[in-house]
Amino acid sequence: MSPPFTFSPNFLRKDVAGARGSVAKSARVKTRLVVAIDVPTFVRAKHLIETLAGIDVTFKVGYEALYGYGPDLLGLLESRGAAYMLDVKLHDIPRTVHAAVHALVRPGVALLTVHALGGAEMLAAAAEAAAERAAELGIPAPGVLAITILTSLAAKDLRELGLGGGAGENASRLAALARDARCAGIVCSVAEVAAVKSACGDAFIALCPGIRPGGSAHGDQRRIATPGDARAAGADYIVVGRPIVEDADPAAAARAILAELN
Repeated sequence: MSPPFTFSPNFLRKDVAGARGSVAKSARVKTRLVVAIDVPTFVRAKHLIETLAGIDVTFKVGYEALYGYGPDLLGLLESRGAAYMLDVKLHDIPRTVHAAVHALVRPGVALLTVHALGGAEMLAAAAEAAAERAAELGIPAPGVLAITILTSLAAKDLRELGLGGGAGENASRLAALARDARCAGIVCSVAEVAAVKSACGDAFIALCPGIRPGGSAHGDQRRIATPGDARAAGADYIVVGRPIVEDADPAAAARAILAELN
């Protein structure tokens, strides 16, 4: 059971540039490649994990897997000692997010996501809960990453949502909000990485979805980039799903992307 919510406004750091969570990016994530386990069944997810065994990747657990067969999958990852990212995209009032993060932190969770548009207090509550629960368990705190602008959104979509300016302007503004709330970093497109790093510092994590190797279908992504583009921009981590998961040889696809990153 989560403890009573007692969020302290002091957890918001507006006085120190680059303030962030207690997680060092190199301490929690094995590699710059994060593989999204976006498959409909636990059987397929288990096969994918076994196929990628021995390859230096981190797994991303999103809605489909978490809601469909979450306990089985998290138990499997934990039994294998695999680091993984919980892409839960929390977006609610601060107390609810604090309680949710407290419940989600467990061994193996390297990163978890919240929506930056939840506001400064919500972001700080998430970072605070992650640090508190990790201390209770005696484990390293997972890095809380704030999602800025989804890579499926284009300029037209932002206007419809009432967000003035382009994706880069909005991502930079939300990154500063996340930094001041002591989040470990953000989720953004490759196009926004350079500006975010310039404003928030190199230690502030930039994790980039919307990655498509050359020749891959774009699907529902709008602001995409190749693994090489991400490396050149200074992204810390990239998330790749369908180009690996749907490949006839997922292991070979993952190795090819790692080769491009290195």
